[in-house]
Amino acid sequence: MAFSSTSKLPTFIVFFIFLGSTLTVSADFNNEFDITWGDGRGKILNGELLTLSLDKSSGSGFESRNEYLFGKIDMQLKLVPGNSAGTVTAYYLSSKGSNWDEIDFEFLGNLSGDPYILHTNVFSQGKGNREQQFYLWFDPTADFHTYSILWNPQRIIFSVDGTPIREFKNAESIGVPFPKNQPMRIHSSLWNADDWATRGGLVKTDWSQAPFTASYRNFQADACVVSSGKSSCGGSATSGDNQAWLSEELDNTKQERLRWVQKNYMIYNYCSDSKRFPQGFPPECKMA
Repeated sequence: MAFSSTSKLPTFIVFFIFLGSTLTVSADFNNEFDITWGDGRGKILNGELLTLSLDKSSGSGFESRNEYLFGKIDMQLKLVPGNSAGTVTAYYLSSKGSNWDEIDFEFLGNLSGDPYILHTNVFSQGKGNREQQFYLWFDPTADFHTYSILWNPQRIIFSVDGTPIREFKNAESIGVPFPKNQPMRIHSSLWNADDWATRGGLVKTDWSQAPFTASYRNFQADACVVSSGKSSCGGSATSGDNQAWLSEELDNTKQERLRWVQKNYMIYNYCSDSKRFPQGFPPECKMA
């Protein structure tokens, strides 16, 4: 599949991508994140740019110093260019323990000229298996693009350059656990997964292309920070203009964008995989 140029996108998508790719204020990476593994392969440069590298010996990763319980989180990423087959760049929120919650972006590398696969998943109380996968409508290695997670008590929305690609609604009313009680840190890693990442493991990592490098910039978090068991949002988390995201939902225009992405760029949806769920789809699949 060849990448589509923005000239072929509907006008509203082009306009929204232009707005969504601009961030005016970014946090200092030195204050927000720690490189957690990789023996020097992860680097923070001038507080404004973070890079992760992978070679045959090791990958690398980082995590946020803060823990969050609900938030609107943006990060700009530029993915591994060229032949990235076998590599995975993971960017996600996760709590700890055996019944953890997690909200995942994973970028599965591919051969030069073939598109990345954007893999998404949501875990609640240790249960995942809620995969949706997408191609992107641009080359994610040519420039930085904004990948966002909106997480509030009603829904989780995954967005790319401001365009929603997935919504996971709170379905506790029909017995589906929802991530709402466990604070989560932001994590990211670049690692070798050539046993499964590209064409089910058929295409292996070409180590002659190493080191592989992914870059990060313009981190923003409008979020409830949890420290010593207390939330920065206090007891009135649903009030105030600065916390409008806590009750944010998709308006008609964003719902139209979501349908456009899912119609044209979704390549896997667990809610459509009848072979995987012969006894019936998971209950949340019934929620439009």
